[in-house]
Parts: sequence; C-alpha cells; structure tokens
Amino acid sequence: MALGKRLVADVLKKADIEINGSRPWDIQVHDDRTYWRVVLSGSLGLGDSYMDGWWDVEDLTEMMRRIMRSDNTEKVPGQKLMLGAMALLNTIINLQSKSRAFIVGEKHYDIGNDLYKAMLDPSMTYTCGFWQNAKTLEEAQYAKLDLICKKLKLAPGMRVLDIGSGWGSFAAHAARHYGASVVGVTVSKEQAELAQKKYADLPVEFKLLDYRDIPKTYPGAFDRVVSIGMFEHVGPKNYRDYMEVASAALKPDGLFLLHTIGGHEGGADAWMNKHIFPGGVIPNLEQVSRAVRGVFIEEDLHNFGPYYAMTLKAWRDNFDAHYSELDHDKYDERFRRMWRYYLSVSEAGFSARWLQLWQFVFSKKIEGGYESVR
Repeated sequence: MALGKRLVADVLKKADIEINGSRPWDIQVHDDRTYWRVVLSGSLGLGDSYMDGWWDVEDLTEMMRRIMRSDNTEKVPGQKLMLGAMALLNTIINLQSKSRAFIVGEKHYDIGNDLYKAMLDPSMTYTCGFWQNAKTLEEAQYAKLDLICKKLKLAPGMRVLDIGSGWGSFAAHAARHYGASVVGVTVSKEQAELAQKKYADLPVEFKLLDYRDIPKTYPGAFDRVVSIGMFEHVGPKNYRDYMEVASAALKPDGLFLLHTIGGHEGGADAWMNKHIFPGGVIPNLEQVSRAVRGVFIEEDLHNFGPYYAMTLKAWRDNFDAHYSELDHDKYDERFRRMWRYYLSVSEAGFSARWLQLWQFVFSKKIEGGYESVR
C-alpha cells in the first residue's frame, strides 16, 4: 500500500471506517490523489477533494462523526500544519478587522435568499433551534426565540438591540409577542433589505452596520441587547471590544444574551474559512470569560449543543428536498457538494460533542440577582 493511502487508512481504521467498504459510513475513493491531498492539507484537502468528486460516502455525517469521536485527526501531518497556521494567523493578524467586516456578509449571507428560504424554516432563523418539546424545525425555532425573550425578561415598551439580526426573526418575535421595539444590525445587505420589507408593519428597523459603529449610530441606551449567532464572526482580537460595545449600549439594569457556538479548544477550520465563513473563529470558554471580565457578570450559561445537530440535519433535509427547485446555473453540482459537506460536517461536530451551543446571560450587577429560565 502506498504511503499516503496507508497514513489515511490508519486514521480511518481507528474510527472503524474502511476504504471502499460496504457500510454506509465507509469512504468510497474514486481518485487516489485524495490520499496525499488529505495527508498534506488535512481537513482542507478532505473537503476540497469531496467537492471535486474524488470520493463519496453514503452517510457523510456518520463518517465525520466517527472520525471526530476517534480523536486522532492530528495524526494527519497536514491537519497539524493547518491548525497551527490558522491559530497563528488569528494571533498575529486581526482577520475580523473593521475593513474586513462585510466580507462574510457578501461571501455567505448574500449568496441568495432563495437558497435560505428553501433550507430554513418559514421565519428564516439561521441559528440552533431548541428541540426540548419540538417535533419540527419551525417549532424548534419558535421555542428558541421565545426562550431568549423569556431569559431576557422582555416586557412591553422595552427597546432592544439585536447585533447580527439575520433575516429579522428574533426582532419580529420580540415585537409581536412581547411588545418590544427592536433595532437590528447586520453586515448582510440581503438580510437587511428582506427583513425591513418583511416586517414593515412592526416597530423594528434593520441597518447595514458593523457592530463597532453602534455606539456612534445609536448612542441611546437599550433595555436589552441580544446577539444570536454573530460572535463566531468577531475573532479573538475583538472579543473585548465586542463586549464593551454591548455594555455601552445597555442600561445599568439591562441584560445581554449571547448565543454562540463554542468549543473546548475553539479555533478556526481551514476548509470552513475558505468556502463558508471567511474569518470565522469558534471561541472557547476562557476567551469569553476573559472578554467580559470587569464588563459584565455571568448570570447564566446554558449549553444545548446536541440540538444543533438536530437543526443542521433538518436544514440538510430541506436543502436536499428543494435543491431541484433552485437555479442550477447559480447553485451547480460543485456548490451542492460543498453545501452538503458544510451541513454534514457541522452536524457531525455537534453530534461528536466537538462543538457546543452556549447561551450566556450577562448583566451589569443588577440588584437582587438573576433567576434563569429553561
């Protein structure tokens, strides 16, 4: 057996995956160049070779879950190199600087509202659902939005800032069901335009704005601040600034809810950065705690990461079911493979418990303490 194939086979064997085996999670290699591409480039080579059609697998999520659970991916030389390079880049360079703030909006969120309408629930909520008592994606997203409102203890007349407002589902929920007025900011032109049009009848507004410009654009204090699925785009060099922006926007007795993907180690993945989320970095708990030190009190931390695996599966099922209805000149076969890889690998990360979903509630020393909601 050639050296490259042997190195890959050894890693896969520990995950109980066979090359060209007969089980749903066994990899089917069509091009032997796959092996050295993986050895030299790790997860980047694995993902790119899948996009190129060099290999397939019936159950991609299960294959990736097994690899992650085996906990030996760093035995691939290229993976060590890529992880080290990504960590070094995020240490030396501010990849999420203000001048780069709108790249992820253009690269990811602006690729087409038609795609997201096909994949997401009717509210177009693009973050983890809360599946405790839910049977459908729509129910899980409604439950998540309502849980956030309850954790924030929203009341009629409150003014809320939503940092990273997406297609406006939280703002609409808070306005309709809790009588709040909401200002949402996003770096996605498509999101801001669709949300403003869709919810024109509600006391909500959406602006194309980098979070660092919030203090000068909205100098007035907010009763509540929420950030749902935005912190993953902030980057380690900016965590402290992000918390200070949230604090500056919040009244002394206000609450700030931060909903973010997290991990024990945190960090960035080369394939995800190249194709899906440029500049994306997953924080760890130490980084979050360090960023809020002296700014906020950590009132509550709720981890429901396994629910993200369920959410991602629902998104992938929707994407598969509606792909035939999409424009295949715009979303060609290479895009289809890329998008399914993104959703499947992400699902595997949460299923394997590599990734978590954290909801923090922070305060500025509110009197009497804070009683959480579940």
